[in-house]
Amino acid sequence: MTSAVVYEKSGHVARITLNRPAVLNAMNLAMHEQLTEIWDDFENDDDMWVAVLSGTGDRAFSVGQDLKELERRTREGIAEPSTFGSRGKPGWPRLTERFRMAKPVVARVHGYALGGGFELALACDVIVAAEHAEFGLPEARMGLIAGAGGVFRLTRQAPLRVALGHLMTGRRMSAARAYELGLVNSVVPAEELDTCVDGWVEDILRCAPLAVRAVKEAALASVDLPLEQAFATRYVWEERRMHSDDATEGPRSFLEKRTPRWQAR
Repeated sequence: MTSAVVYEKSGHVARITLNRPAVLNAMNLAMHEQLTEIWDDFENDDDMWVAVLSGTGDRAFSVGQDLKELERRTREGIAEPSTFGSRGKPGWPRLTERFRMAKPVVARVHGYALGGGFELALACDVIVAAEHAEFGLPEARMGLIAGAGGVFRLTRQAPLRVALGHLMTGRRMSAARAYELGLVNSVVPAEELDTCVDGWVEDILRCAPLAVRAVKEAALASVDLPLEQAFATRYVWEERRMHSDDATEGPRSFLEKRTPRWQAR
């Protein structure tokens, strides 16, 4: 049986690929369960410093929840009413609720990123999209809600009125529009997508991994804090970075005019 998710490791990079192209990489419960094991492994593997999340094929990153599975489970009376989050459901905690994941994740978006697929991308740290990519949260059109964080993340990452317009209508946005709104880091022709993603990954790997994690943790934890409180807060990964070997390796390598040898410790 073909795996619903392909998980590959090379060097310090984990590549996680949603692998249900026949249904545009729609996410069923089995995929969520597999993804949880993968995210656990990625977080716990000290040799993995960055992840790339993508979807198989050129038609879709993911179109979100497998609605055929949802309808079947509802018809059979085994689907419970859903709201925000996935606690108590298969695959918890999903990436959209791994609020303490400090390692960086790059989304490679080729085609549609709709519903839960868009929510998954919004939970990543860097988004690289092909020019033909489309983003949208169509849940309200089906009597549902963007409960995997779309309601919360889009209103934080885009101007409020723009976000509400998309959430309340289900309208899609082009990759170019997503870039204009600051939702996407890079938009490139499809044939240049992998090269662009690799460029982002290489730039991340040039930095000390503990510094990258400290930056991510502090930025996300302090975004709504008063500036004075943000300065006064103690951050777990910053404590680790501050006392790490890498904190001395960086300046030393600069003075010795050589490439730093990061150890992530």
